[in-house]
Amino acid sequence: MARYIVHVRTSMPPAEAFAYMADLSHFAEWDPGVDRVEQVAGDGAGPDAAYDVAVKFGGRTMTLRYDTTAFDDASTTMTAFAENAWLTSNDTVIVEADDDGSIVTYDAELKLKGLLGLSDPLLGLTFNQIGDRAAAGLVETLAGERVTASAV
Repeated sequence: MARYIVHVRTSMPPAEAFAYMADLSHFAEWDPGVDRVEQVAGDGAGPDAAYDVAVKFGGRTMTLRYDTTAFDDASTTMTAFAENAWLTSNDTVIVEADDDGSIVTYDAELKLKGLLGLSDPLLGLTFNQIGDRAAAGLVETLAGERVTASAV
């Protein structure tokens, strides 16, 4: 399993930051690894939302269907899950109040299936590079700054 976690401090209020992050149609705005997103169920963020996300992976583009599996706007937490024949992706967003803004945590887990799972250590290295580019885009989009977990 490959995992990438980023924490971004932003001046956006928690409800506003959560509304933005929980609507996965915004993926392509901050993640350079995403070509396009189409919402296929629901209307904006919510417990019934699903999105087809076209991602660049290994020099190719593949579409993953992300279904919202957990959504709680009161606690500003959501999780979306995607699966295909080769991998699973589980992405969680948590937004917490912080002084005059909020801390956005994006936690992404990618796991290869079957015998491909033997390549998970290599996937971790690649996923870190992909995650770093996405994190930089998120910092820019949220007009924030990256912070360490201990600062959260």
